[in-house]
Amino acid sequence: MLRFVLGRIASAIPTLLIVSVVVFAIIRFIPGDPAALMLDEDALPSDLEALRQKMGLDQPIYVQYALWLGKLLVGDFGVSTTINEPVLPLIVGRFLVSAPIVVMALLLATIVAVPLGLLAAWRQNKATDLIVVSVTSLLMSVPGFWLGLMILMVFGMMLGWLPVVGFVSLNTNIPAALVYMIMPVVTLMLTEIGSVARMMRASAISVARLEYITHARAKGLSEPQVVRRHVFYNSFAPTWTLIGLNLGGLLGGIAITETVFTIPGLGRLLVDSIYGRDYPVVQGCLLLITFIYVMVNLIVDLVYPLLDPRAAA
Repeated sequence: MLRFVLGRIASAIPTLLIVSVVVFAIIRFIPGDPAALMLDEDALPSDLEALRQKMGLDQPIYVQYALWLGKLLVGDFGVSTTINEPVLPLIVGRFLVSAPIVVMALLLATIVAVPLGLLAAWRQNKATDLIVVSVTSLLMSVPGFWLGLMILMVFGMMLGWLPVVGFVSLNTNIPAALVYMIMPVVTLMLTEIGSVARMMRASAISVARLEYITHARAKGLSEPQVVRRHVFYNSFAPTWTLIGLNLGGLLGGIAITETVFTIPGLGRLLVDSIYGRDYPVVQGCLLLITFIYVMVNLIVDLVYPLLDPRAAA
C-alpha cells in the first residue's frame, strides 16, 4: 500500500511539470508579440521594449521558461497588466468563489445520481429503468448554458423566487450567499447527474451478474440487502473515478455558468482576462485549474484502493 501511495505521488510531479510547459507554451506561442498585444496600438516603442524586458521576452525561450518556473516555485505568478495586482491572491480569491459552487453541485449530483443508478440497475429493462435512462440521457444532452438560462428565466424572472443579478460571498452573509448560489448549483448539478447515474447503473449491472451476488441471494438476503451490502460497495469504485474527473472538469468549465449568473469566480476571471489580453492572469488561472485537476485525481487514486483493494496489489 505504501508503495502504491508513493508511486501515485511521484507520478503527479512530472505531470505538473508537463502542465507548466504546456501553459507556458500556449501563451508564448500565440501569434504576434505578447507585449504588443497587451499594450494599446498607440504605445511608444520604448514602452513596448520596457514591457518585453519586464516579461523576459528578450531572453531565449528556455531561459524565459526557467525564470518563469523559478518564480512560480516561490509563489510569484506575476502582476496583472490590467488592474496591476499580484496574480496569485487575485486568482485564489476568485477560486474561493467558484469552489463552493462546484463542490456543492457535485455533492448533490452524487447524492441523487448514485441511488438513481442503483435503482435503474436493480429494475433493469423495466419501466423504472427506462425512465431513469431517458431522463439522464436528456440531462446529458442539454447544453449547460441553455439550462442555466431557462432556470434563470423561470425561477428568477417569471416567478421571482430567486435573485437574477448579483452575488454575495459566504464570508459576508451565509444565508444570502446560499440564496444566490441556488440557481448555479442546481444548473451544474443537473448537468452532472446524467453521467454519474449512467456510470453507476452500468457498474451495478456488471457487478449484479457475478456469482457472489447469486450466492448472496441464495443465502436468503433480501434484494435491498444485496444491493446495499454487495452491489453498491463493489460497483462504486468506477463511479468514484468519474466523480473525480467531473470535479476537475466542472472547475475548468464553470466559466459559462458564472457568465450566465454574473458570478465573479475563477472561470469568469479567465474569460475576462482573455478578452483583456491579461496573459499573466490567464497563465495563473490555467495553472491553478490544472493543478487542482491533477491533485483531485491524485486523491481519487489514493482513495481507490479503499473501495477496490485489488488496485493496490
